[in-house]
Amino acid sequence: MRNNPLIQRLPQSTVNKIAAGEVIERPASAAKELVENAIDAGATSIDIHIEGGGLQLVGVTDNGMGMAPDMLTLSVERHATSKLELDDAGDCDLLNVTTLGFRGEALPSIGAVSRLTVISRTQEADTAWRLSVNGGDMSEPAPVAFGAKNTSGTRVEVRDLFYATPARLKFMKSERAETSALSDHVKRLAMSRPDIAFTLTSNGRRLITTTAETGDLFDARLKRLADLMGRDFQDNALKVEAVRDNVRLSGYAGLPTFNRGTSAYQYLFVNGRPVRDKTLLGAVRAAYADFLARDRHAVLALFLDLDPQGVDVNVHPTKAEVRFREPGLVRGLLVSGLRHALADAGHRASTTLGQAALGSLQPGAGGSAGYRSGASGYGPKSIPANVAETARSFFAPATDSDRLPGTDGLSARQSDQEPAEPVAHQALGVARGQLHETYIIAQTTDGIVIVDQHAAHERLVYERMKRALESGMVARQILLIPEVVELDEAAVSRLTARRDQFEELGLVLEPFGAGAVAVREVPGLLGDMDAAGLVRDLADDLVELDDTLSLKERLADVCSTMACHGSVRAGRRLTSEEMNALLREMEATPHSGQCNHGRPTYVELKLADIERLFGRR
Repeated sequence: MRNNPLIQRLPQSTVNKIAAGEVIERPASAAKELVENAIDAGATSIDIHIEGGGLQLVGVTDNGMGMAPDMLTLSVERHATSKLELDDAGDCDLLNVTTLGFRGEALPSIGAVSRLTVISRTQEADTAWRLSVNGGDMSEPAPVAFGAKNTSGTRVEVRDLFYATPARLKFMKSERAETSALSDHVKRLAMSRPDIAFTLTSNGRRLITTTAETGDLFDARLKRLADLMGRDFQDNALKVEAVRDNVRLSGYAGLPTFNRGTSAYQYLFVNGRPVRDKTLLGAVRAAYADFLARDRHAVLALFLDLDPQGVDVNVHPTKAEVRFREPGLVRGLLVSGLRHALADAGHRASTTLGQAALGSLQPGAGGSAGYRSGASGYGPKSIPANVAETARSFFAPATDSDRLPGTDGLSARQSDQEPAEPVAHQALGVARGQLHETYIIAQTTDGIVIVDQHAAHERLVYERMKRALESGMVARQILLIPEVVELDEAAVSRLTARRDQFEELGLVLEPFGAGAVAVREVPGLLGDMDAAGLVRDLADDLVELDDTLSLKERLADVCSTMACHGSVRAGRRLTSEEMNALLREMEATPHSGQCNHGRPTYVELKLADIERLFGRR
């Protein structure tokens, strides 16, 4: 260590390289900043071209307003921007940002670590102007040919990214990984602006092509999302729209049975800005808590629009994080908006389930589809291996025995003594029989539906129990002998400070000496339970949680467990009346397309697809 170190100013070139490390982390960061600049410039068409995952070249061309030579020079100076207005005191309001960029750091940061070329032309100019910055060294603007007369636009080329800071190159991933990250950034920006046409080309191969959408914003967004997320999302997306206190939520959310194993397919936008915000992601998880397993994630694209004064975007140089002035209001709006959309979906299940089931029946498919197969990440829960033979016999002319091979002698359709009920226009059709005393086979007007009777009834029982909880106070059960739970004094203090809140939820506690509490009443919903274990867990939770949400979530979990044990079990034979009653209740119950653990409760197969399976089409 140096003795008596002197404090000294760093060279400006070093300062720029340090600052660039915060803004430009990888090629995707550079592309994001350049595309955001093009959007802020009013472009209606943006073309991105990359080579070598963006390390060799990132080129962005737009038809925005362009820049004059003097503005071109200012654009590559640090903290020079056209996106913030100065007030009378010569200051800027950073809480009233209406553009994607505003910090004035992107171009100078890129120029400090790469070979940067900017060519721009305004509509009034006779010629375009070219400016170069190599490792922080800037050239003078020079005229150059670019664009046609009376047109405007800008082309930015970033070559040899990080050549001036070669140590950063060691931290780059493979070309494929860098291309994927860059493509994801472009996708997010393209989702936010369906009125702008985007193209992305990598090493001569077109990765993204979208046209500018017109008309209704919801329709335009859905078309753009279908282009970028796939047609399956369009077929399984629910419209989301909600307003609260001048905060507007809009967009589309996938059905619970259309999900993924990662949250990477959750696209969130605040005032048109793509963000990864913990508050928003937590709200999405809470909204889908009743419908997805803990290791599965919803697929969605949601847009929040609010007064710029209500959100701070100046949190991090990358501008990917935001802070809300009223995070509780935003979280509540997201949860309620998503839950209303899911409730309006009724019993719908994703269309990809049927595709996965049919794929599993193809020759060489390797048996059942399995829980996680299919385009949505969830295939049928457990389709018997002999379903193809069963289906073939089901559609064959009836025989005297009217039995299906491989089903232990159980009838697969109504017996001769029970005339078949005519197929009406109910969404889930009319029950025709059971397979393995576990799966209900129903006939619809244009196909068949296979229902997992246990999973379906589990959801129905769970929804009944939730309605009972919402109707009033939780019923209490008085313990014949109060249970004394020994805890440390701090835990006792945390619990007794919230006695009134616990009592509203059916748990009655009181202090019992210096280091214990006595449990006198428990929620009747919990039945025979480990009261001591519950109280200890709550005491631990309250170290991190400053509310009673933990107990409420625990009640919901117990509801799910009770519903599982109180529902129709697999292996139980049902009458036709019982099967049809189950189908009709499913049609009338929200969320009945998936069980409490997020698995599908039924799979629908269209007759046309089944006929193709047997070569009839």
